[in-house]
Amino acid sequence: MSHSFLLMIVVFFVLALVRVPLSLAMIGSSVVYFIVTGQDLGLIADQMMNSLMSSYVMLAVPMFILAANIMNAATISDRLWAAANAIVGRAQGGLAYVSVLLLIVSSSMTGSAIADASGAGMMSVRMMKKVGGYPRGFAAAVVAAGSTAASAIPPAIPLVIYALISGASVGALFLGGLLPGILMGAALMAVIYFLAPRMNLPRGEAVPRRDLPKVFAQAIIPMTLPVVLLGGIWAGIFTPTEAAAVAGGYALLLGLFVYRALNPKVLFAVFAESSRASAVVMLLIAGAYVTNYVVTAEGLDRMFLTWVQSLGLGPVGFFLTVNVLLLAMGMLFDTGVLLLVVIPILMPTVKALGIDLVHFGVVIVINLMIGLSMPPHGMLLFVLSAHSKTPVGEIFKAILPFIAALLAVLLLMTLVPQTVLWLPQLFGY
Repeated sequence: MSHSFLLMIVVFFVLALVRVPLSLAMIGSSVVYFIVTGQDLGLIADQMMNSLMSSYVMLAVPMFILAANIMNAATISDRLWAAANAIVGRAQGGLAYVSVLLLIVSSSMTGSAIADASGAGMMSVRMMKKVGGYPRGFAAAVVAAGSTAASAIPPAIPLVIYALISGASVGALFLGGLLPGILMGAALMAVIYFLAPRMNLPRGEAVPRRDLPKVFAQAIIPMTLPVVLLGGIWAGIFTPTEAAAVAGGYALLLGLFVYRALNPKVLFAVFAESSRASAVVMLLIAGAYVTNYVVTAEGLDRMFLTWVQSLGLGPVGFFLTVNVLLLAMGMLFDTGVLLLVVIPILMPTVKALGIDLVHFGVVIVINLMIGLSMPPHGMLLFVLSAHSKTPVGEIFKAILPFIAALLAVLLLMTLVPQTVLWLPQLFGY
């Protein structure tokens, strides 16, 4: 590790400490490295721009962000919530079950845990507060855990980013995330089933039978979107990037012509927010590209491989060690930053140990999303605390049983690869 690289690390942390956005801190510190080592900034910039802008997969990210924002603005979550409530709402603690089911279905359209928590999730929190009987910390904890479980349900934006880094098939990753997402949802519902009588949570009212056809009819149209997206990808009708464009167009048509919930003012706000969020992600990816150039030049990926080999860690030992490290890092850093900066360092070791890239990718993405919901620094907990006006300490206490359930599923996925690989192999990946 050279002195130039150590200087780069110091500059990065100084910039981060003075609240410079992480993407700009990565770019700025890398530029310092290039200047100190006497490299041609123009040539490097040209190479980075060509690599960044020629990635077809990357086009999927802004389109899925747009689709998620349109879904939230078009009140589609309201209709999905009504359908989920009709299915499981009458049980004790019914609204908690509804929240988990809603978030899993919603994620199959948006691909973003933060979008799910801020949109469908906050609607669930408001409903639990309105009905009463649900502690506010518990309500926010259910949404945080449900958003984490839903993060593996395709189309998941972190899986697209991982595919960009690793070269793994996006279609295989989407299939690989489906069963783990369902398992995590079931695990959370098991926790709710255990806690509901002990917390004396209220029972919901049954939806009258005469209203059921109308409730399901309003929800069936948006629920066809994941079928169209995933069916189209797996049937080879369109690529994951084209599927992202289909998602945006489909959501726009629903909002404009079916539900008539979008007017010019709302549309402008949706496109403005989508542009802002996409720019943030793209800057982050650009910063990671530059940083990874430095990491490769310094040979850190090869050094890490040599270190792991010297420890004699096998695939399982390596996987468990990485899980522990990334859970800790996921509490402190953005998921995108960790995917884009840390995973490239791990890739040579993953390949050398013969670990399947799809298995590794799904497990690591879920790992990082669990980190977002883990006390004491999980970012998603603070987002929900701010949105729901709930003290973060109450959420910390309430989410612990859900985190335990999610970690149990994560361990199962790590030790039993077929929980991830069964569906991709079934579809010929």
